Amino acid sequence: MSDLHTSDAGRQLEHLFRSSYGRLTAGLCRIFGSGHLDLAEDVVQEALVRALRTWPFQGVPRDPQAWLAVTARRIAIDAVRRRAWLRDRERALEDWPEAGGSDAERPGQILEDDRLRLLFTGCHPALPIEDRVALTLKALGGFGVPEIARAFLTSEEAVAQRLVRAKRKIREDQIPFEMPTDSQLAARVDSVLEVVYLMFNEGITPRARHQPLRSDLVEEAIRLGRLLADLPAARLPRTHALLALMLLQGARMPARVSELGDLLTLAKQDRSRWNREWLHEGFSHFERSISGDSLSPYHVEAAIASVHACAPRYEDTRWPVILEYYDQLVALAPSGIVSLNRAVAVAKVHGFPAALREIEKLSTIRELQKEPLLPAVRAHWLWASGAHPEAAESFRRALEMLPMQRQAASGESTPLESLLRRRLDACLRGEPAEDV
Repeated sequence: MSDLHTSDAGRQLEHLFRSSYGRLTAGLCRIFGSGHLDLAEDVVQEALVRALRTWPFQGVPRDPQAWLAVTARRIAIDAVRRRAWLRDRERALEDWPEAGGSDAERPGQILEDDRLRLLFTGCHPALPIEDRVALTLKALGGFGVPEIARAFLTSEEAVAQRLVRAKRKIREDQIPFEMPTDSQLAARVDSVLEVVYLMFNEGITPRARHQPLRSDLVEEAIRLGRLLADLPAARLPRTHALLALMLLQGARMPARVSELGDLLTLAKQDRSRWNREWLHEGFSHFERSISGDSLSPYHVEAAIASVHACAPRYEDTRWPVILEYYDQLVALAPSGIVSLNRAVAVAKVHGFPAALREIEKLSTIRELQKEPLLPAVRAHWLWASGAHPEAAESFRRALEMLPMQRQAASGESTPLESLLRRRLDACLRGEPAEDV
């Protein structure tokens, strides 16, 4: 055991929660069957609770994943012994490959197959699309209900209902825990890609200054994307496009946050810190994505990311090309957020007055009326135009609209809140607007 302070053990447990939750749940689902997904999740959660109770005081084990696996197996065996109809699974639990040993000793292909089975089971076409995504994020990604609610821009109650409904449907229809055939897989690919992308976005969206980015979620999403790109039936242009997009955007993570935990915009990022291996791999998948005849939103978003990645400096960004891509994206997948991002490109190409006119049009979109980024973007262009009082008022409006995501004990602000407060203070001091 290694001696760590309580906070260190908590951080390590949080990382292991993300990296182990889906793997352990998937392995137990193979043994229990998909109809007992609730039981598999309960077992994994109990194992994690026991780690949370013991590690801060006894120290983190030398092989934390093996500790969690052994603990989960013991809890699972106790669980099946209390359920007569599951007692035939006890032998399978004894032979469960996750039960111990180092990572090198575990049969990796079995683990990958389990996770893919869980991914495709959760995305079965018998489930409504929103239920598929919520269930898979919960069971495979270890997402909590509040996180899923944020990703869906909906209430926690609605997410909880979706999870209950999806699990009941799997149980009642006896949806098997298995990989679909090639013909069946085609009907599930888009749901799977959506789940992977939501997982990625949750990882790169700053939430708290002590952990502004979630590299474990980003890496898990990219790992799943690679697995999908290797499946013959899922080796589609849009699969490569999504993987390219995640790699090209994920490559910026090392430069997105300052040493103080402040969010850094593209204009302020040190591009020498971008992950070159991910950039190279991203461009490779981008080239493979353009081999087909269809054009997906992932293709266009990857193209936008590629333009940013190709610019050696922020000043070299080809904004007219980016604006053209955003025009395509609005046509393919119209949404308020896409139009808001497009407004940034409009400002770069046609100037601040044109961008402000775009912002005024967007203010009528219901989707954006509770979105703090709308007044934040408006504030920035007003500031850049020299309208400091109006800009300050818009900055304050954006801050008022931010969801309260502070840590209860510390009152810690989110990176976005800190960024907006810094800009508001600079605006009130009459300083020139910084670049986005």
